[in-house]
Amino acid sequence: MALKLSIWVFSLVLACLSVPSWGDGDSDAEILLSFKNSLSNNFALNDWVNSTAPCSNNTPKWTGLRCSDGTVFGLRLENMSLTGVIAIDTLARLTSLRALSFMYNNFDGPIPDVNKLTSLKALHLSYNNFSGEIPKVAFSGMNNLKKLHLARNQFMGKIPTSLAVEKLVELSIEGNQFAGKIPNFPDTSQLTVLNMANNLLEGKIPASLSKFNSSSFTGNKGLCGKPLKECKSSNKKTILIIVVIVGVVVALATIVGISFLRSRRSKAPSEFKKNKETRAFKKYGANDVGQREKEAPYSSDQMGGENGKLYFVRNDRERFDLQDLLKSSAEVLGSGSFGSSYKAVLLSGSAMVVKRFRQMSNLGKEDFHDYMRKLGSLSHHNLLPLVAFYYRKEEKLLVSDFAPNGSLASHLHGQRSPGQPGLDWPTRLKIIKGVAKGLAYLYGEFPSVPLPHGHLKSSNVLLDHTLEPLLSDYALVPVIKKEHAQLHMVAYKSPEFNQSDRITRKTDVWSLGILILELITGKFPANYLKQGKGSNADLLSWVNSVVREEWTGEVFDKDMKGTRNGEGEMLKLLKIGMCCCEWNAERRWDFREAAEKIQELNERDANVDTDEYSSYNSDDYGYSSRPLTDDEFSFSVKG
Repeated sequence: MALKLSIWVFSLVLACLSVPSWGDGDSDAEILLSFKNSLSNNFALNDWVNSTAPCSNNTPKWTGLRCSDGTVFGLRLENMSLTGVIAIDTLARLTSLRALSFMYNNFDGPIPDVNKLTSLKALHLSYNNFSGEIPKVAFSGMNNLKKLHLARNQFMGKIPTSLAVEKLVELSIEGNQFAGKIPNFPDTSQLTVLNMANNLLEGKIPASLSKFNSSSFTGNKGLCGKPLKECKSSNKKTILIIVVIVGVVVALATIVGISFLRSRRSKAPSEFKKNKETRAFKKYGANDVGQREKEAPYSSDQMGGENGKLYFVRNDRERFDLQDLLKSSAEVLGSGSFGSSYKAVLLSGSAMVVKRFRQMSNLGKEDFHDYMRKLGSLSHHNLLPLVAFYYRKEEKLLVSDFAPNGSLASHLHGQRSPGQPGLDWPTRLKIIKGVAKGLAYLYGEFPSVPLPHGHLKSSNVLLDHTLEPLLSDYALVPVIKKEHAQLHMVAYKSPEFNQSDRITRKTDVWSLGILILELITGKFPANYLKQGKGSNADLLSWVNSVVREEWTGEVFDKDMKGTRNGEGEMLKLLKIGMCCCEWNAERRWDFREAAEKIQELNERDANVDTDEYSSYNSDDYGYSSRPLTDDEFSFSVKG
């Protein structure tokens, strides 16, 4: 007994000698423990205890630390469902602190007083719920700051001028509500990453930022100047005069028009009953639903090659030619990452959808024809059939049937009429079962293709008159330009492409998992809007945080009615979605397993042991979110 006690005392002495500053009130350990206490829901930091030192030379002993020479130079507390207060005054006592990341957590309220951390080089606050205006001086004095990431929060107001520091290398503020003009950046020679997309910014882009790609500024309707379109004259007096003149002209034209209509009504009443969208198919394209672009989608001259011939790939559809489409009553449906879409109503009354593609690969005419015939030969009640196509080297048209009930995305996220209910649970279950059946068919028809679908998302799940799902934009990876596919197609936002630029047959399973989570939560995967690589970890992180903290019904869409006695089956679908979203593709479910589990679901519980789902562990269900790499997280602490 005495020997054991002596050994224990000796070990304790050695431990104390190995961390001579540990007992100091200003030690990293004491500071970090004080910081931990300021956080709520800090279960992920359970190994932050005063019985061990935070660092051993360059090796961290506590979760989320980055160490150098026995001191903490970085905190990387990502995807931990953390809330509470980020105690900046406490962190400021960490004299070696150079990098911070709190990405994918649940912090809210105004931005912390980060300018007290004057030695900080990298700050990552993206994917939280921070809100409000950022003070002009929020980043004043942070002369060492090189990386600043504030994306996907709820910040508003003007971009603070103190943000435009000369040494900045990366700046990411997309997906907020920043408004007003972009401040001048005095020196952007070191700035290599910039993303201000999807805000409310306006005015001319500063010349110092014109070197960046247009994707850095998209989604700001008021911005202009290189690399976007040129700015129009802003002379308010001229604009006022023009408005007055136009108003007078319109008024006179209206009076003349009414008189003309009255005089002609008895002679040719049918001439004035055409739909206001007639000829829109010939005259307009669209960047978004309801928006028209100046450039016509195409004209008879543009489509004159090969005598304007449409090639039909199905024998069970009405035959028509390109001129029939050009003469048809049509309306703009919208524009996606592939091209603009139009609904064309033929003289016979049949409705077709025409999609215009400009980013297809330079596939030869014969190869393209062969592949379109392959797509046209597909026949499954959960696939939107390809009816015909038009080939031209510069662009192509694909003609499909029209789905009368729009897309799943419009039902989940679009504005409904007052009193119009959302999709109920039986309908959503029917939809996801149909999606799985359609994917199973594609997997069978394309056994050697890595991505049988490749672009699976809610806007590409259309609904027929019975709300049966129809997959669209499927199996197009082989005919889309690779660089365009990597920027826009959903499959290329998967973890495996994000990490190692590769895709597998499990990549479509990842997209299926995201679709399932979107279907049952009613939340939109915001990262689908981001060009290039993206992991959709915003939706995944939210689901994980809600379920992991304490199981409640908060994860399910409040508009999903008809859930009585169906909670257990809904939980099963949630589990399937999470298993399809496993970050590691090797551990992710394969499609066959996922499809079988989906088809086993019922509208109502059948002797379900709900205890199986009452406590959720992210590891059990295959969810993990990609942490930043060391290069993304911080710069060298040297100097």
